[in-house]
Amino acid sequence: MDQPLLEMRNVNTHYGAVHILKDVELAIYPGELVCLLGGNASGKSTTLKTLLGMVTPTSGEVVLDGEVVTGQPTSYLVERGVTMVPENRRLFKRLSVKENLELGAYLRDDADGIDADMERVFSMFPRVKERLGQRAGTLSGGEQQMVAMGRALMAQPRVLLMDEPSMGLAPALVQTNFELIQQIHNEGIAIFIVEQNANMALSIADRGWVLQTGRVVLDDTADALLANPDLRRSYLGET
Repeated sequence: MDQPLLEMRNVNTHYGAVHILKDVELAIYPGELVCLLGGNASGKSTTLKTLLGMVTPTSGEVVLDGEVVTGQPTSYLVERGVTMVPENRRLFKRLSVKENLELGAYLRDDADGIDADMERVFSMFPRVKERLGQRAGTLSGGEQQMVAMGRALMAQPRVLLMDEPSMGLAPALVQTNFELIQQIHNEGIAIFIVEQNANMALSIADRGWVLQTGRVVLDDTADALLANPDLRRSYLGET
């Protein structure tokens, strides 16, 4: 098998005296779509922040393309192809859609490449092109999600981290949102989704993990997890 693109090796993370992540091991391979499931306070967001350099593990390593990047700043990882679509989109609401997209390329200096990627975003999300001059805060939730994904793509990611992409969306838009994620995946970009909607995430994923109180309790293919009778109990922390 190929070398993992992004991985966590035996990671433990603390907030003060509180032990959040406990011996977590994850590996994301080039071009695959994987998901991390878990209930509230399971450690999902801390996993994302650790992968993106926002939180430094107490022990263990974060490895990007064979390079140990533990302790490196977030900008270092972004420059090397790790980008996140944050929970609740986190757009700059007073800026225009175009300005939000341009911010995704703030570490780049290849004007022609930036223009080409902007056109690529427009081809994937025609609605975004129609709204270029609007303030981002005036868009619907679904439109904001498209802009957030487009902004992330402007950074030319090799692996895209997504934090609860279905959160705050109307039920009718959740299916459309995951279809858009699948579309991005079809472009060859590795995607790591942190999500509470287990059925939806596993329906498009290759593999998945279930995190419970900071530990990985299930690790399997998406199909096997969907068929696993323990998934609901483990995922929800039920006894």
